[in-house]
Amino acid sequence: MNIQLVTTQKQLEDAYYVRMKVFVEEQLVPVEEEIDQFEDVSTHFILYDEQQRPAGAGRFRILDKIGKVERICVMPAARSKGAGTIIMNALEEYGTKQDIHTFKLNAQIQAIPFYEKRGYHIVSEEFLDAGIPHKTMIKDR
Repeated sequence: MNIQLVTTQKQLEDAYYVRMKVFVEEQLVPVEEEIDQFEDVSTHFILYDEQQRPAGAGRFRILDKIGKVERICVMPAARSKGAGTIIMNALEEYGTKQDIHTFKLNAQIQAIPFYEKRGYHIVSEEFLDAGIPHKTMIKDR
């Protein structure tokens, strides 16, 4: 698998394709909540599988010197193959190059163990986002 910083319209469309498949179709997130006002101010990443098919995506924003990791998603065929780790490594490395040392994300409850293995810890109570239970997590690098 290979992760790329989105620099072309095709790559951005591929990232949106993965997000639509995972969040909108699979998890039933309303499309108007999935694609939001932060798309144009975010840095997007797209993960391709060995056949150059879109396999995962994520986006990154900087808010008050904190890196906000968002929209991490992996297509079903790429799950349990290290795709999420590849995406997270790319976003965190990108943030570190921007002199960011604290990362924040809102994790779906079932994904918390994945993020905990990456050094994130819970800093909030449970809340609903798009009808899905989440908790905010932070990591200092």
